[in-house]
Amino acid sequence: MTSDHKRIPPQVDQDRVLIFDTTLRDGEQSPGATMSHTEKLEIAGLLDEMGVDIIEAGFPIASEGDFAAVSDIAKNSKNSVICGLARANFKDIDRCWEAVKHARQPRIHTFIGTSPLHRAIPNLTMDEMAEKIHETVTHARNLCDNVQWSPMDATRTEWEYLTRVVEIAIKAGATTINVPDTVGYTAPRESSELIRRLIAEVPGADEVIFATHCHNDLGMATANALAAVEGGARQIECTINGLGERAGNTALEEVVMALKVRHDIMPYTCRVDTTKLMNISRRVAMVSGFAVQFNKAIVGKNAFAHESGIHQDGMLKNAETFEIMRPEDVGLAETNIVMGKHSGRAALRSKLKDLGHELADNQLNDVFVRFKALADRKKEVFDDDLIALVTDAGAADENDHLEVKFLRVICGTEAPQSADLTLRVGDKDFQVTAKGDGPVDASFNAVKALFPHDARLQLYQVHAVTEGTDAQATVSVRMEEDGRIATGQSADTDTVVASVKAYVNALNRLIVRREKAGKDAREVSYKDAG
Repeated sequence: MTSDHKRIPPQVDQDRVLIFDTTLRDGEQSPGATMSHTEKLEIAGLLDEMGVDIIEAGFPIASEGDFAAVSDIAKNSKNSVICGLARANFKDIDRCWEAVKHARQPRIHTFIGTSPLHRAIPNLTMDEMAEKIHETVTHARNLCDNVQWSPMDATRTEWEYLTRVVEIAIKAGATTINVPDTVGYTAPRESSELIRRLIAEVPGADEVIFATHCHNDLGMATANALAAVEGGARQIECTINGLGERAGNTALEEVVMALKVRHDIMPYTCRVDTTKLMNISRRVAMVSGFAVQFNKAIVGKNAFAHESGIHQDGMLKNAETFEIMRPEDVGLAETNIVMGKHSGRAALRSKLKDLGHELADNQLNDVFVRFKALADRKKEVFDDDLIALVTDAGAADENDHLEVKFLRVICGTEAPQSADLTLRVGDKDFQVTAKGDGPVDASFNAVKALFPHDARLQLYQVHAVTEGTDAQATVSVRMEEDGRIATGQSADTDTVVASVKAYVNALNRLIVRREKAGKDAREVSYKDAG
């Protein structure tokens, strides 16, 4: 198939920028950020509802789980284009198409590394790679009208070769050309000029949409993405909270709010509902186990906080003195203390809705029980406490193999400390007393005594949800076993209790992945035998 393809023309409105979210693909490739099937569907639903134009739902060839997630997201999407990633071979592309074909608007995204370093990996000459690009993009376009092609590591690819392969991809039928800064190497001026020159010099460039995909290794991902838009790109690839490999990707919330706040110098629009940013940011942080740093732009806890006297005085007189956007523009409700032990379900439901969480009746009942227990222990229940309750409730699963039933730690001024733990394993309760270097270590040793395992603790992180000695602590735990990584998270006013629940939550996820890996291996063996 050649340049005779009937093309999907670029959007008529050249002021419109498409938002391509890859949280579920590139974001999930962050070590330890693997999400469950249910969590992927939930995040995809939030992205779809928020107005994201294209959702890259995963890498279908990577595993049966990835294929199932992409397929189910495709079937359930209402508005967004659903995209799957495929390497430059027919098997990957066919598998990708099988996963996305049920979407109202499917897209195949195929890629190959074009820089000298990446060409050396498959040991292809320039001509051999060019032919491979022609064959695979043509194959993808024969399956799907919406095909995106990426020259991986484009920013370190020789200019003459980059223009050559982009032209080949366009002639083969690609409708979107994505230009990845795969290792975060470029800078804003280069990013803008690269897109501008490709559009000006590559034949057929005016028939396709150019996209930008930036990584944050030098801290310039957002700046590079916006510069590329100024150069003519009309699609930005990004992730919630800037999640992604190494230092992460362009943060969706940053580019969207930059376009909104600085519309005077960047006169471009997108259709993302910014009032939903805070909710999805918190949810992605919870399911990925990657907490948002306090000073993170747009969605960080301190993004709208003012402590210095000069700032506070200015804010009281006119909020615009120190805020260039309103908290409510990103879905952040004004913090106030109105919830307490006498509050009812209706008040809790209304408050959670204001905070961006609409719960089903059974979910509300679970959170309400936790809320009442917390209100009995705390003098004041803050908005952040309620959010922690919701996310902690979401971490539990009725099918969990392990459950903490009782924990008591004995601490003294001298080590070792001890922990009495009752753990439900399957449908039976087991009790043990264990010692350790501190209460958390003793508690973790108790879990391991009742449920022996070889998982290695990679990360243990604690932060207070609110202020005060009665503040809830949110604990994140990351564990690794045989190359499989899982995260767990929990919140409680007792840091040790939150730690053990997070540890057990991570173990539960590892158990599920261990069982799934065994099932996949058995299926492969069965197919090989057949």
